[in-house]
Amino acid sequence: MDWEAVRLSLKLASASTLLLLPIGLALAYPLAFGRFRGKALLEAFTSLPLILPPTVLGFYLIVALGPRSPLGHAWESVMGSPLVFSFSGLLLAQVFTNLPFFLQPVVASLGSVDRRLLEVASTLNAGRTGTYLRVALPLAWRGLLSGMILTFAHAIGEFGVVLMVGGNLPGRTRTASIALYDQVQSFDMAAANRTALLLLAFAFTVLACTAWLRGKERVWR
Repeated sequence: MDWEAVRLSLKLASASTLLLLPIGLALAYPLAFGRFRGKALLEAFTSLPLILPPTVLGFYLIVALGPRSPLGHAWESVMGSPLVFSFSGLLLAQVFTNLPFFLQPVVASLGSVDRRLLEVASTLNAGRTGTYLRVALPLAWRGLLSGMILTFAHAIGEFGVVLMVGGNLPGRTRTASIALYDQVQSFDMAAANRTALLLLAFAFTVLACTAWLRGKERVWR
């Protein structure tokens, strides 16, 4: 078992979930409650990682984070190292890749919140932001928790985008899924089996937790 790769996967998944939390909450509000002309385009853009092949998504992320891009050039000028094939670049790629896995359960849960409660809060001069943070989100906590769990789990198992944007640098960008690929390539089936079983057990636990949360949400409705 490549425990260094496992630890890196946990670190990457934790960091990407925390970084995605404020971004996802800011986007969830207009997607759940907004009525504007570009809403369909915003929904399509945030759902792209679900449809695009990882190679296509990885390629455009390399372009967006590469040294010729404004972000990549600025990063290299300040930090002295490229953003691509680094943990930081991998983290940014994971945030975009996992965006729909966070947004979909949160938006769905926000959509089930009783609008009368939000209207009452607005009459008490709570304001849109106050109503969202103090009323809507607490009522949609199961969707928020599901989104965080799914984001963390998908970040643990992501392979294609991670390999393209981060490469395979031990201790820096080599995650558990890439370690599994290397073990299979080197015909180390015993090690591959242990890594695969660990990822399988983790995925099953995550799905069981999210199914339990959805069941609880239906009961409370």
